[in-house]
Order: sequence, then C-alpha cells, then structure tokens
Amino acid sequence: MTESQEKGIIGAIQEDGYPVIFKYVDDFPCEKTRGRFAWLTVVSWEYDRDKRNGMPPEEINLQMIALEHAIENIQEEGYCLHAYSRTGNGLKELVYYISDRDQFMNQFNEALKNHTPYPIEVTFYEDVEWKDFKQILEMFRQAK
Repeated sequence: MTESQEKGIIGAIQEDGYPVIFKYVDDFPCEKTRGRFAWLTVVSWEYDRDKRNGMPPEEINLQMIALEHAIENIQEEGYCLHAYSRTGNGLKELVYYISDRDQFMNQFNEALKNHTPYPIEVTFYEDVEWKDFKQILEMFRQAK
C-alpha cells in the first residue's frame, strides 16, 4: 500500500507481524548523480518493538525526528542524498547515499555536536549501482 505525498511516497509492509512504514521518493537518480554518491549509508536505531505495535515510543520518536532533521541539513549542504527511511518492528533506519565516508562523518558529527548522544549505528556499503534503492522501488511498484 502506498500513498503519494508532497515529499514522496509512504509505503507500508508487514514484517514479523508488525507494520513497517517506508518513506521514499519514487525517482531513480541519473547516472551522473549515482556515480557521485556511491556509498549506501544506513543510520540504524533499534528500540523495543513490543510496545506500540512495533512503532517507537513517542519520546524516542521525537528524538528520531531531531536526528533526521540534523541529517537533512547535511543533505541540503550536498553531502548526501536521502534514499529512504523505514520505521517499525523495533528498527528505525535512515538511508542515504554519500560520496565520501570521512567527509560525511565529519559533517554528521558536526551536525550532532549539540545533541544528546543517540543509540545509533552508522554502516557503509559500496553500492555504485544503487541496488538497495532499486529493491525498495521494486518492492513497492510490485505492490501497486
């Protein structure tokens, strides 16, 4: 199930009996852009899935929104491109494509320097062909 919105698409799936909400833009970047941003970067935040039907508690969700806004500022400066986010089943993932890991982490740490530390993990994968994002697009296109 998907719903168009101004900033993209909201899609929902079931995972282990819990709803998982995806937010993404249904637009595959041109080859030049994909070549420039070849590193898939996943910011993961695990939380207790046994409350709120697998969704984050309200207080944690507000912290997640603050984190996402900080990363949006990094995106506006051209250090990353948002691919998608997923929330549900005890996991929030903010997924971006970046060009340089060290540069991104410097900007990331600078953007978060006045934030209370978050219980997150940042993982990098080389994904020149944007296979991960293609899979998300295909998953929801098949559901239409």
